[in-house]
Amino acid sequence: MQHGKCKKQYPNVILPQRGRGFFGIGIEYPRTAKNIGTLWRSAHIMQADFMFVIGQAYRFVRTDTLKSWKHIPLFEFDSFEHFHSSLPKDAKLVGVELDIRSVPLTTYRHPQRAVYLLGSERDGLSAEALRQCDDVVQIPGEYSLNVSAAGSIVLYDRLLKNGSFGNVSGVGR
Repeated sequence: MQHGKCKKQYPNVILPQRGRGFFGIGIEYPRTAKNIGTLWRSAHIMQADFMFVIGQAYRFVRTDTLKSWKHIPLFEFDSFEHFHSSLPKDAKLVGVELDIRSVPLTTYRHPQRAVYLLGSERDGLSAEALRQCDDVVQIPGEYSLNVSAAGSIVLYDRLLKNGSFGNVSGVGR
């Protein structure tokens, strides 16, 4: 469905509202371009301010059917150090990882200015990335999810908890 047509076709659709602060999301050493494209599409829908990849240049694939590259910038970094030195001022780096210090996403309070970092599906976040994260969250479950699915869940959780969907029945009870 083309950008903007959803509300016309489905007048009851709930669209996220812009709140204070900013957020971006990306993947450290992604394994496939499809995961980047799918996460980029989710980031566009969930109104992220930017996307990034570390360690791999992005090749266009068909999973980004909304052509999100026209709406959200993608930053490419050759290393974690390069990425970390480019973080926005006063932004919190939030790792998404099954780790000993991770807290459940269900109880996590998202920072106003956040950069969410996901690891590759094979290796997760690098040791250096984990050391540099201000917070580390996990999506409850015994196994890891597909990286683009995990990123989409984190973005939805942020919007839901920060009131970006307005007064939605069942939220905050």
